[in-house]
Amino acid sequence: MYQVPKSRAQIRSVGKLRERFQELRAQRETEQHKHSVTLTELRVKLHEEKQREVAATRESLSRQHETELARAARLRETELARLQALVCILRDGASGELRNALKEEAREEARRSYEAEKLRLTQELQEAKTLRRQAEEALSNAVQADRAKAADLRVAHQAHQEEIQRIKRESEREIRRLMEELKSRDRVVQSLEKELGVQAGQTQRLLLQKEESERHYGSPKREVAPFFGENTDSDADERDVRRFQLKIAELQAVIRKLEDRNTLLSDERNELLKRVRETDAEIKPLMEKNKRLNKKNEELQQALQRMEDKLKTLSRENAEQKEKSQQNLQPGGLKKHTSLTDLSHAHEQQEVEYLHLQINEQRGIIDELMQERDKLIISKKNRRKNIKLPKRHVVETYFGFDEESVDSETSSLTSYNTDRTDHTPATPEEDLEDGFSREEAELRFRQLTREYQALQRAYALLQETTGPLDPERHCRTREQLQTELIGCQARIADLERSLAEKGQVNKKEGGEKTPLTPVTLALLLIVSLEQCEMRLRSEVQDTLDQNELLEFRILELEERERRSPAFNLQISASENNSILQLHCQQEGVKDVIIPDLMKKLDILGDNGNLRNEEQVTVIQAGTVLSLCEKWLKQIDSTEAALTQKMIDLENEKELFSKQKGFLEEELDYRKQALDQAQLRVQELEATLYAALQQDPDSCLGESLSDRQRAKLAESMDAVRRQILRQSRHADTLVLQQRMELLQSAQQVGICACDNYQNFQKAFVQAFLFLFLFFSLAFILWP
Repeated sequence: MYQVPKSRAQIRSVGKLRERFQELRAQRETEQHKHSVTLTELRVKLHEEKQREVAATRESLSRQHETELARAARLRETELARLQALVCILRDGASGELRNALKEEAREEARRSYEAEKLRLTQELQEAKTLRRQAEEALSNAVQADRAKAADLRVAHQAHQEEIQRIKRESEREIRRLMEELKSRDRVVQSLEKELGVQAGQTQRLLLQKEESERHYGSPKREVAPFFGENTDSDADERDVRRFQLKIAELQAVIRKLEDRNTLLSDERNELLKRVRETDAEIKPLMEKNKRLNKKNEELQQALQRMEDKLKTLSRENAEQKEKSQQNLQPGGLKKHTSLTDLSHAHEQQEVEYLHLQINEQRGIIDELMQERDKLIISKKNRRKNIKLPKRHVVETYFGFDEESVDSETSSLTSYNTDRTDHTPATPEEDLEDGFSREEAELRFRQLTREYQALQRAYALLQETTGPLDPERHCRTREQLQTELIGCQARIADLERSLAEKGQVNKKEGGEKTPLTPVTLALLLIVSLEQCEMRLRSEVQDTLDQNELLEFRILELEERERRSPAFNLQISASENNSILQLHCQQEGVKDVIIPDLMKKLDILGDNGNLRNEEQVTVIQAGTVLSLCEKWLKQIDSTEAALTQKMIDLENEKELFSKQKGFLEEELDYRKQALDQAQLRVQELEATLYAALQQDPDSCLGESLSDRQRAKLAESMDAVRRQILRQSRHADTLVLQQRMELLQSAQQVGICACDNYQNFQKAFVQAFLFLFLFFSLAFILWP
């Protein structure tokens, strides 16, 4: 009879636990929602800050680029103005000293500008090297972070496996306990049913005996002829009847008790069956969760393997890059370019060398032309000694002061005309020879300037079109430049051969162009250095941007690998049915077949009997259908991506809930440990205080101060209060148990009293019935 309230208390505790579990689940859902909202807000803020930073850097770089371009344009304009002034001075026929002074001044300025540019470029190279070193350090930090993350993933994997094993053991233990409890309850029910059957058979037999005895004692034949000793026999029979009636009443009470117990046992059995069903229903999600955790563990193992492979490849690539950078730093020999910056530096060096070669070749051509002119002038002096030399105006633009202008071709003609106007009268034969030689030399000169300007334009176009971060394009441009160099060298050789064969060039033009060769060389060096500077800056910026993009991409891929589950939701239409067809079928439009409709539209569009407007409408309808199909494909892909994202969010939600549960358990455990430690400290202080009270004259008591004694007394009082509190709690528990026992005993006593009262009422009714029956029998029987 004591098991019923216990089971009810268990049911109440289970209900409270369920309510508590639902409250915790609601709190967990609210916390997860808050976390998701904060995460989205943080992501949006991070994205906005990143966009603002990128816009600010873009604006600053654009402003810096514009200022540098303006400065370079101003420098070029000033240099051009100065050089044009020099050219005008030289045209006016200044003295040799002035020429030498101007030449020295121009050379000194070019040297100073070259040194300044060289220093600036070396500083920028140092900055680029430091940036590269920082990028390598960032790469090493990223590799270390990957390793740390892999170690954390391993630890989490082990913790998940331990948690899975613990859940398995607890579930198996709970299942065994419930099955054993069910089996014991079934055995108890079977034994009680057997006892009930035996007692029911006994009661049936006793009832039959009672009926026979009543029939036997109540028959009138036995009362017709009384024997001797009739009173004694009747008294014995009455006593037997009373005894049988009492026994029957006792058996009926026992039957009622057994029936009550049977109903209680059946109720308890139903409750146990219900609990078994509930445990089965609770175990099913646990088993499914176990399967999911096993799958998750396998996925984590695969992800760990992938991360380890990735780390190995990254470390290998880093080692290779370090080796190649060390090889590049070693002097001498050909270098293998391992990075885009090395390739761009090598390409720039090759371009500078190519320009030097071109300048040297042009200088050699000019020297040869000067020699030929000197020879021609000497021969002419021998023929005409009394004729003055004509004054010629030199046009010093063929070497490329302004690469984009087209006036260099006409300047030579104007100079030729001005030279012709300055001539003194001569003989017709000399004029013919002189004019013919000048025209031929002018044609050669014009051809050379045209070729050189074409080469410079091609070089500028190559610099503008080639990107600094495309090694294949660099290789292609290098090969193209090599082929052009070979062609130009062959053309220059042909020109030299033709000039050597003819050998008629004007000396004055060549003689006046030699002093400006260093100035043009300095200008070319300045232009090339500016281009190198711009290219280096763009390469440094591009490498920084690429480094940031690669770091962000690595983090994004790692996060996606950590969050993404194993399966991929793929929504693809069958071969015969397109996505638009499936959408029409879902909407209930089954008569329309999209492929046939597209074919019909194509046939109608190709039909020549239709008008142009009808053909246009048919073609537009076909394009609209194809666009609708593409749009539906995009919608399906976005739906798949959203479902994937929802799955990722659910996984993240489960992770947050698990972490929250672990943190709560750890907090409870630490609170318990702290309470136990405080209780232990108080107990030790109380024992110390008791020892001091027992032996106040000890050395320890003398060494303690009044404050320490007061503290020990306070701890003693706290321990006493704790002990009193614990004793009160134990007393209340004992009192509650005894009250429950008293209530159960009172209920049992009340049930027994009710049964006894019912039995008394039945006995009185039976006694009155028998008394009336026998009295009537005695009265009516004659």
